[in-house]
Order: sequence, then C-alpha cells, then structure tokens
Amino acid sequence: MSAHNHSSLHSKLTVGGLLITLGIIYGDIGTSPLYVMKAIMGLNTAISKDIVLGGLSCIFWTLTLQTTLKYVVLTLGADNHGEGGIFALYALVKRTKIQWLIIPAIIGGSALLADGIITPPISVSSAVEGIKTFYPTMNIKAIVIAILFILFTIQQFGTKLVGKFFAPMMLIWFSMLGVLGIIQISSNLAVFNALNPYYAYNLLKIHPDGFYVLGFVFLCTTGAEALYSDMGHCGRKNIRISWIFVKTTLVLNYFGQGAWLMMHEGVTLSSLGGENANPFYLIMEKWFQPVGIIIATLAAVIASQALISGSFTLINEAMRLNFWPKVKIKYPSDLKGQLYIPSINWLLFFGCVGVVWHFTDSGEMEHAYGLAIILCMIMTTILLNFYLIMKRLKWYFLIPLISIYLAIELSFLAANIKKFADGGYVTLFIAGLLVGIMTTWFLAKQISKNYTKVVKIDDYKKVLAELSLDLSIPKYATHLVYMTNSNRVDEIEEKVMYSILQKRPKRADLYWFVHVNILNEPYKREYKVTEIIQDDLYRIDFNLGFREPTKINLMFKEVLKDMVSKGEVDITSRYESLSKNHIIGDFKFVLSEKFLSNDSDLSFYEKIVMNTYFVLKKLSLSEEKGFGLDSSSVKIEQFPMVLHAPEIIDMKRID
Repeated sequence: MSAHNHSSLHSKLTVGGLLITLGIIYGDIGTSPLYVMKAIMGLNTAISKDIVLGGLSCIFWTLTLQTTLKYVVLTLGADNHGEGGIFALYALVKRTKIQWLIIPAIIGGSALLADGIITPPISVSSAVEGIKTFYPTMNIKAIVIAILFILFTIQQFGTKLVGKFFAPMMLIWFSMLGVLGIIQISSNLAVFNALNPYYAYNLLKIHPDGFYVLGFVFLCTTGAEALYSDMGHCGRKNIRISWIFVKTTLVLNYFGQGAWLMMHEGVTLSSLGGENANPFYLIMEKWFQPVGIIIATLAAVIASQALISGSFTLINEAMRLNFWPKVKIKYPSDLKGQLYIPSINWLLFFGCVGVVWHFTDSGEMEHAYGLAIILCMIMTTILLNFYLIMKRLKWYFLIPLISIYLAIELSFLAANIKKFADGGYVTLFIAGLLVGIMTTWFLAKQISKNYTKVVKIDDYKKVLAELSLDLSIPKYATHLVYMTNSNRVDEIEEKVMYSILQKRPKRADLYWFVHVNILNEPYKREYKVTEIIQDDLYRIDFNLGFREPTKINLMFKEVLKDMVSKGEVDITSRYESLSKNHIIGDFKFVLSEKFLSNDSDLSFYEKIVMNTYFVLKKLSLSEEKGFGLDSSSVKIEQFPMVLHAPEIIDMKRID
C-alpha cells in the first residue's frame, strides 16, 4: 500500500468510515458496561450513594484522561505510515538506536496477546449470563464455549462478510446503551454530581476494597490499546470523531446504571436480582431483557473478534521484527491487513476454553482481567515518551505529561496486583511464557548473527566465473539461487561459498543472491538489482514493510520478468535442445538449515537460549514455506553452527 493511500485514509472522514470504525475497534471498550459497575458494587455490599457516585466519577475521569487524552489525542498521533500498535510504535522509536527499548516492546506485545485469551471469555460470559435472569440454575459454560468455537472457526474465512454485519450491529449496541442510560438518568439527575472528581477521591476511602477498587474501575478502559492497534484499518480521523459518540453512549449507560442503583440505596445487588444480579440488565424493562441479552451477546462476539484479528496482526509484526518463530499465514481476502494465522487462532481458542473452565463465571474472570493490559499500557507510555523526544516536544510539556500518565498507570497496576492471587496469575503466566518465546527467539537470532562469518565476493569472482564454464563438472541448475542475510552487496556468508565450491561443487549458468530487508514501516514493496559478474552473478535486494507477506517465489518471478523485458538478463535454458525452443531455464533455490555443532563451546546462558531456539525452530514453519518457495525447486542443506570454536588441540604424533 502506498504512502499516498495511507495519507488519504487518515485525512478522509466518511460516514462509511465512521461506521466501519464502530464495527472494528470499539468492541472491547464498548462491552465494558456489562461488568464494570457490577464489579465495583459487589453482590453483597449495601448500595450507598457515595460508592455509586465515586465509582461513576472514577469511570468518567478514567475514560477522559486515559482513553481520550492519552490514546485518542496523543498516542494516535504516533502512527507509523498510518499503522498503530505497540510493535509499530517500537519500529518508529527503534531509529533512536536505544537498544533496551526492545524490552517494553516485547513485554507490551506479550501482555496484549495474553489479554486476548481472557477478553473473549469475559465478554461472552457477561452477556450470556443475562439468561440466568430467567433460568437462575442454568449452566452457561457449554453455551459460552459453543459461541467461542463458532467464532474461532469462522476466522479462516476472513471478516469481510461478517464485517458488513459488525458495523450496524455495534451502532445498534451503542444506541441501546445511550437510550437505556437516558431513561434512568431522567428520573435521577443527581447522578451528574459524579462529574466532580472529589467523589472519585472519596471512593478510595469509603469502598470496602479501598484503594484496590481501582482494579475494577480500570476495566472500563481495557479496550483503549485496541484503538491504537487497529488505527491502520480505520484511520485516525474516523477514530477521533466516532469516539465522541462512543464515549457519550458509554458515559450515559454508566450514569444510567448509577441512577438506578441510587434509587435502591441500602439494599444489596443480590437481594435485587439473585446471585447473578447485574445492574446492566436490571435497568432494562422485563419485556426488553431477552432482546438486550441477544444484542449484548452479539456485541460481545464482535468485541472478541476485534481482539482475535488484533492478535493475528501482532504475531505477523513480531515475526517480521524477529520476535517470533515463522508460522503459517493465510490471506483470506484482499482487504488490507486481513490475515489468518491457524496456529495462533487455535492456541487462543484452547486458551479461552481453559479460562472458561478454570473460572466459574464472569465475576471470577474479572479478578484475572486487567493485570496484563495495564502492563501493556505502561510499556506504551515508555515508548511514547521516546517518540515524543524524537518529535522534539519541549521538556516542560514532556516531563509533566509522561509523569502524570506513569502515576495514573502505576496506581492502576498497584490496584490490580491484588488480582494476582485471585486469577491474575493466569494472564501473567501466559504473558511470561510469550515474553520467554520472544526474548529467546530474538537473542538466538542475535547470537547466530554474531557467529555468522561473511566473506568478500570480490575474492571469489574469478573462481565463480570459471566454475560456470567448467564442463568437467556436471551442471547443477541453469539458475542457482541463494537466500542471504548479508546487508552489504559486496559480502556473502562463508557458508554460501562453501556450499557452491566445496559441498559438492555446484555449476550453474547464473548465480543469484537474494536478500530480504524488513523495513521499519508497514507497507512497502521495493527491490534493487546489482550485477556483480556480467551474465554470471546477480544480487536482488527486496525492501519489504513489516506487514507485507514474504512471497519470494512470486516476487522473484516478477523481478525476472521486468529484467527480461528490459533486456538485462537472458533466462532461457542453456541446454542446447531447450535453448533452440526458447524454454526457460530451471531454477534451484538452496537454503541452509543450521544445527548446533558438537564443537560449540557454549556458556550456560547460551546453551539455554540456543537449545530452546532449536526446539522452537522444529515447531515453526520451515524456511522454504516461510519464504513462500515452491518445495519442488528447493534444496535444503544441513550446516553446522559452531559457537566459540574450541582452541586447536595440541597433538603429538608417534611412530
């Protein structure tokens, strides 16, 4: 996608764009009214006016400071050629050459993925639990798992068809939130006292859970990170304008629940609606409750969909940035950013099923929810700080701004810590596992790079030219293609030369070195051709954005077609009978598969990293599939990787 298309996407403001934005990115934050007030009030605590107003005040100011100011106003400004998300932000600040910034990027990305495992179960469970209003003893686990199974099964077909249904459905959902809120507020305008931040401060003193109530309040902003991650799908202007409508309906609904609760002061929620009492459903008229449950369930499914799509995008970026093993990616439609990763899809599904079985209901899930996402938000703030420094924001704006947000987010983190023992350990364990995989993969790639020997191509030009004409060696292929990691055009890995000259000499009419360079921007497809030996050796450098699919087979063919049309190369077969009939020559790709040599003398740390790396490598996609090559034209060569080669052994000959 061109830079021009991105700029037009971000400057365009259309009714269609606003509708699509509603359907794609507000699912998570939009379904928060299903459980936030219920979590703050508790089932068995007597409803008090001060707790209600305090909870509403906290929600309003969290949505204003955290979601609106930090994400909608500030963070959306940090776009990487129209794309958002923590890895897109990292790719931007990577230019500062500050090495340790990789730490917040990996922690933030892992935390966001871990949260993707608990968002679908809590959203769907909260919605489906409305059925218990009519059937209190009904076990809804099977219904929740069935809905999740259908949701994850349809991912392989892409969200193009479902997307057409998403936008109008979310418009109905938010309109319903606003109308339900207005009906309740109209009978109790005193609820607007909650706009006074004093009540938020007062809540921390009077709530039975004290300071830790912030852990429940935080649930109202958990979807804020998704606004940033999905910026590329909708455009900044569409998000900023649609957020005005979304925030208004959310605030109206929260305040409507508050108005209803204040009219029932002195009693408990459980006495009003049993063990599954939820003010979200209790503010509805009895006749409307079944309709409300259906709409809420559909909205919850859409909320889950947004997070699943976001997880695919995140893993795709992690692979391109060398944080994640290569996995199979499918492109179900031509829509920009539309991709499907089967392994991640089913890992998320089984993770979600595990969460549903582990926790009895959404009330229990609330304890696990939020701890991972606040870590992600803190990491985004750290990276945003360096982005604003890059943009030369004056220090007297920068220091107070970042300090305020770190103070807010660290307070939320401290409040959420209490959730660790109640279930927060689930998401933190998953996030820790993901951090381990990303760190291991990145470090192993670095170690491997440090021990890869490169040689000057100039030293081998003569022998390659002669080898190409040496009829005493049987021809290996007309075109012999090697993938190279060497960034310099005049250098090549020593193992490539070893493969051509020593590991069975490989005579070919033309040699090709192909290098793929992943850029810090999301969408770009460029290539450069360098002729190293005339009619003998060429190098092609592909410059691809970090969201572009790596389909080397197709790209290589396009480059050859272009070179042939310009008369730069003759790819006709050099075999006489085939040449006469203008048959295109055969192509052979040679890939080297490394294995850890027994001659390596590794430290304890390197042993752990490299052994884990090779286990992950066995589970990941093969090199030829990762590069999109046709396996029939690929030769895989095993190549020993020697780290810290031992010193020369001093041996004595005896007669």
